[in-house]
Amino acid sequence: MGFNCGIVGLPNVGKSTLFNALTATAAAQAANFPFCTIEPNVGRVAVPDDRLDKLAVLGKSAKVIPTQLEFVDIAGLVRGASKGEGLGNQFLANIRETDAIVSVLRCFEDENVTHVDGSVDPVRDAETIETELLLADLESLEKRIVPLGKKAKGGDALAKAQIAVMEPALALLREGKPARLAKPDDPEALKLFHQLNLLSTKPVLYVCNVDEGSAAEGNAFSAKVAQKAAAESAAHVVISAAIEAEVAQLEDPDEKAAFLEDLGLAETGLTRVIRAGYGLLDLLTFFTVGPKEARAWTVRRGAKAPEAAGVIHTDFERGFIRAETIAYDDFIACGGEQGAKDTGKMRSEGKDYVVQDGDVVHFLFNV
Repeated sequence: MGFNCGIVGLPNVGKSTLFNALTATAAAQAANFPFCTIEPNVGRVAVPDDRLDKLAVLGKSAKVIPTQLEFVDIAGLVRGASKGEGLGNQFLANIRETDAIVSVLRCFEDENVTHVDGSVDPVRDAETIETELLLADLESLEKRIVPLGKKAKGGDALAKAQIAVMEPALALLREGKPARLAKPDDPEALKLFHQLNLLSTKPVLYVCNVDEGSAAEGNAFSAKVAQKAAAESAAHVVISAAIEAEVAQLEDPDEKAAFLEDLGLAETGLTRVIRAGYGLLDLLTFFTVGPKEARAWTVRRGAKAPEAAGVIHTDFERGFIRAETIAYDDFIACGGEQGAKDTGKMRSEGKDYVVQDGDVVHFLFNV
C-alpha cells in the first residue's frame, strides 16, 4: 500500500532543493529558472520512529525496517495552469495522482533568486496554487454534471447519487472554496465523493522555506502562513531548505546533531515534514517483531485487523483468523513478547478489531 505527497509550489521557491534533501540524492536538478523540474521525480523516505529501534532491541531482531512515505517533486506552477499555461496540464495530471499536497512557500528574500511575481508574498503564492486547483475542479465538475443530469432525469439511481455529492462541491468551488469542505459523512456518499478525484479535496501541508537565520524561530513571512494554516485547520512546518541540503550531506549522526544544535534546532526540518506528511494522510503505524526483523507497517487510521494483515500480504487478509496483539507500551514494559504473554498483556483480536497506533501484531491466517 503506497502513500505519497506531491511537493508543489511556484517556480524558484525551493521545491527541488527540499526534495533533494528529503531523498538525500541529486535526483532533482535545482536551478534558478522556471520549470527546472519537467518530469516528476519520485523518492521514498523512511518515517522516523524511535519506537522501532526499541522493539528491535527487545526482539533481538537482525534487521530493522522502517515504514516509508513517497514524495513526488512536481513541476512548478504559474497562473493559468488550469488553462494549460506553462506546464499546467502536466502539473495538474501529476498532482491528481498524489494522496496529499505539500505546498512549498518562499519565505525568504534573496535578490539573486528571481520570483515569478516579482516580490515575496507566501500567502499570495499559496492562494495562486489553490485558485488553479479550484478552477480545474470547477471545470471538471461542470463538464460532468450536465450529462449526469440527463441520466438522472431518466431514472438512473447512480447518476442521482453522484449529482447529490457533486452539487455541494460545485457550490463551494463557485464561491472560491475548496471542495474538501463538502466531504459527506455518509459512507456510500463518501465513496462517490472520493471517486470524483478532485484536486481541492486533497489535504494540504504548508512548508515555509525560510532563510538560514530564521530556521529556528521563523520570520514575518512564515508567521503569515501560520495564520492562514490556523484559519484553515491546516498544518504548517518551518524549514530552511538550504540548511536541510547541508545536513543531508553529513553522514555522521553526532556531526549532524552538533550542526543542528549550533543552529538552535532539536531535529531536522525534514523530520518534521515527514512526520507531518504522515499525519496529513491520517495514517498509523503497527509493528511486527521477530528474530529476523523488526518492521514498521503503514495503514490508514480506522483500519480493521484483516486490512492491516493485507498490508503485509494479501493472503494474510484473505485467510485471516486472528491477530495476536500487544500494545507498544505493554511490549516495552514487559521486556518483550514473552513477558507480555506471561503477564496477560497479549490479546487475541478478531476481524472487527480496529488497529491502534503502536500495536505489535502477529497475524494468524489459513489459505
